[in-house]
Amino acid sequence: MKHVALLIESSGSYGRGLLQGVARYNREHEGWSTYYRPHGLSDNPLPEWVSGWNGDGMLVRIDTPKTAAMIRKLGVPVVNLRGTVQGLPIPFLAVDNLQVAKLAAAHLQERGLRSFAFCGRPPGTNPSLDERREFFVDIVQKAGFPCDVFDAVHRGKHDGWEEEQAHLVKWIQSLPKPVGVMACNDERGLQVLDACRRCGVAVPDDVAVIGVDNDQPLCDLAIPPLTSVDVNAEGIGYEAAALLDRMMSGKKAPNKPIMLPPRAVITRRSTDVIASEDEDVSRAIRYIREQACNRLQVSDVLSFMGMSRASLQQRMKQIVGRTIHQEIQRVRLNRAKDLLAMSNLTIKQVARESGFASVQYMTRVFRSATNETPARYRNNRAK
Repeated sequence: MKHVALLIESSGSYGRGLLQGVARYNREHEGWSTYYRPHGLSDNPLPEWVSGWNGDGMLVRIDTPKTAAMIRKLGVPVVNLRGTVQGLPIPFLAVDNLQVAKLAAAHLQERGLRSFAFCGRPPGTNPSLDERREFFVDIVQKAGFPCDVFDAVHRGKHDGWEEEQAHLVKWIQSLPKPVGVMACNDERGLQVLDACRRCGVAVPDDVAVIGVDNDQPLCDLAIPPLTSVDVNAEGIGYEAAALLDRMMSGKKAPNKPIMLPPRAVITRRSTDVIASEDEDVSRAIRYIREQACNRLQVSDVLSFMGMSRASLQQRMKQIVGRTIHQEIQRVRLNRAKDLLAMSNLTIKQVARESGFASVQYMTRVFRSATNETPARYRNNRAK
């Protein structure tokens, strides 16, 4: 039996998700004796017993170079699950932040938004959060839209919540409206939504906000509840455990970081908006979102709207860049992605619940949009 230490904080949803993934791997393989003591991210993760520990491997969230040096002295296989310290000669697993930014940007653009902003932490605080900012800004600007960035700086040590909220209020007031804001994580998203309430800015009509991590308590604490990207921390923990197991069995450690895709966007009220001055288009899109998975046809939309295809099609393409049929397919595809990643339904059931006429048709649409089959998509995100 391998003796494995888990130096992963339990104070946040991401750390708890990692632990759930490790636990699932261990249940399936039953080969580890695990050592774990709950602690927070800012706590010293190296208790006194580490210096004399004679175990077989470690899963750890390395926060400082000093911690990394101490762990390396132990001479056991280690997998790192935190990217604060870069360039370490230790295998590293994390979420693919490019894919996180793509999901967030696409979600906001699908709401018809044409102005965007990013709210992060001071540059250099966390390289992973810096990546999310850089990727999001690049994606939005390459799509031809402006993107403002909150001027987050390291303020005085006595600055607290109230001072930071005052800075956020000024920033939010300065943004063009309507605007879609990506927060670097759910904690930051909660702050953005609080600042919106303080200055009387309507959410999601004037400011739509999406966070990252899908931390359920934080997302529900926000007013309105916060939409968030589910980064699949459990899947990352599972894959990290599998990698450590291979390394403890003598397999060679990877020499490049392993970046895993996020699971899906979990939509809540903070982005429940369709930003368009064309009331007919907004009404049509809302109807499509409500009915697309009920075998909706283009003719059903035209009948509901009482409009000709040529008239509605032209206006939809101008505002959202998609035809009526493309919008129906987009909604169905997103629903299929969510079900594949978040449920245990069979592929056939997913096709039916998403409104596709057959598994074959869904597979064809899926492959065209993602270069993956539904089964491959599920395997990559639902672990």
